[in-house]
Amino acid sequence: MNQALSEDQFAAFIGIDWADVQHDVCLQAVGRDELEFSTLEHTPEAIAAWASSLHQRFGGKPVAICVELDKGPLVYALQEYDFLVVFPVNPLTLARFREAFATSGAKDDPSDARLQLELLLKHRDRLRPLNPSSPTIQALDLLVKHRRRLISDKVRLISRLISVLKDYYPQVLTWFKDRDTVLFCDFLSRSPTLAEVQRSRPSTFERFF
Repeated sequence: MNQALSEDQFAAFIGIDWADVQHDVCLQAVGRDELEFSTLEHTPEAIAAWASSLHQRFGGKPVAICVELDKGPLVYALQEYDFLVVFPVNPLTLARFREAFATSGAKDDPSDARLQLELLLKHRDRLRPLNPSSPTIQALDLLVKHRRRLISDKVRLISRLISVLKDYYPQVLTWFKDRDTVLFCDFLSRSPTLAEVQRSRPSTFERFF
């Protein structure tokens, strides 16, 4: 689909405030003033049912969606549908927009979903529609994301382990330069204290190494 669409070609505009469990949605149909608020569960089934309802309601005409993401499961799920045109917004842009319209912190301040809808309606000329990624690129992006998370977890756990060892078993830190190896972990399992090392025979360590 050609995503260089004018306003009168869209059947509706939507702002989505995403979250891990469920997303807040604010929708305005073209030609209507009222805003429709709802929530969308973060499951493939719920997203598919919601997209199907939009397709049926607006006869398959293009629907513009503004979301504070340019990748991830929600964006990839939305891109499965040709009639949905996703406009990602920079988090900093949304934060500044929020400060301008929601400075009181009151309950009746506009929600992020509503603010994203406002951005879409009034400043869409500054937003660029997202081109769909291929399934291969989507899968690769998710793998890279999970790899970063695993590396972060690894660094955090090693730092905690070193901190604990400094308190009761600092000698082992001088014996091993690399503390993120299977060898180091196996050694700690075999000899978890200095006393355990001192009780062991040299032949035990020869066999271990």
